[in-house]
Amino acid sequence: MTWQSYELDLRARRLVKDQGEQSIKESYKMREAVAYGLERFWGEHLRLEEKEPEKSAYWKATWDGLVDILSETEIHLPKHQNVNAMADELWKLNRDDQQVALAVLTQFCNSLVWWTQRYK
Repeated sequence: MTWQSYELDLRARRLVKDQGEQSIKESYKMREAVAYGLERFWGEHLRLEEKEPEKSAYWKATWDGLVDILSETEIHLPKHQNVNAMADELWKLNRDDQQVALAVLTQFCNSLVWWTQRYK
């Protein structure tokens, strides 16, 4: 098996460029939120949806980016809008897949932070 970057850095750059000023503080919050797990990270866009729709959209776009990245592997994350269905699906993932998904999400968020600083 050879190294595959899955264009994490390029995808992060595009997300940050698309979000502009909105991405600056949120990228840091995303990186911190990874520690709480996949379900919590995914749910953050719902928490922000009503009061801060731009932030919510950025969180959702980041999750969708992660789903797209991992779809190129054998790890398939769900894309439900229903909280209970999403939680059930995420908890059904085997432990190794959860850990790999979190590791990729961590690196993806690190790239978001880097590009945020670059465009600041």
